[in-house]
Amino acid sequence: MYDRLRERMVSAQIEARGIEDPAVLKALRKVERHRFVLEESREHAYEDHAMSIGLGQTISQPYVVAAMSEALELEAGMKVLEIGTGSGYQAAVLAEMGAVVHTIEIVPDLARRSAALLAELGYGSVKVVEGDGYLGLPEEAPFDRVIITAAPPKTPQPPLDQLVEGGLMVLPVGEHRQDLVVLKKTPSGVVRRDLFRVRFVPMVHGKGY
Repeated sequence: MYDRLRERMVSAQIEARGIEDPAVLKALRKVERHRFVLEESREHAYEDHAMSIGLGQTISQPYVVAAMSEALELEAGMKVLEIGTGSGYQAAVLAEMGAVVHTIEIVPDLARRSAALLAELGYGSVKVVEGDGYLGLPEEAPFDRVIITAAPPKTPQPPLDQLVEGGLMVLPVGEHRQDLVVLKKTPSGVVRRDLFRVRFVPMVHGKGY
């Protein structure tokens, strides 16, 4: 049943809306999204909306995961920092695309739960860290790509500093409703490209959870 629902999700929600990157499409067909939602919600896992995963957090709409993954312009072997592990679904998608993934989650219970699930599903290469994503992960820097899956009111500087020159950061920026943006770090500064409007949970800082 889930295989059929997953294929329908990719065909109707992802490909039909213009996502073309073969690595993104292949990953979304492979990663079992129903394993990353609450057990009582699994029958709805492949529907076109965000879902609660408990602890005040959500798993993003499938199309948004696909669009953010495509916007990263990933190549296999790239080192990626994900800020906001959440359920672990986005990290699994990136791992399936061949990225070397370091993901950081500020909510301790979520970090532990996601680390265990990723390992169980065969994504043990994903490094899950409990910590404050505003600070990035300096001990593992630099990164080829950074993806932020919660919304800060403005771009946090430390993760941007940890990005290689020529690297990309994809994140939602703003309060209430946000703009999904791609930032490119160049020798002359940061170049911004806006994609579309989104709604993410706020990015929390320090002990704000």
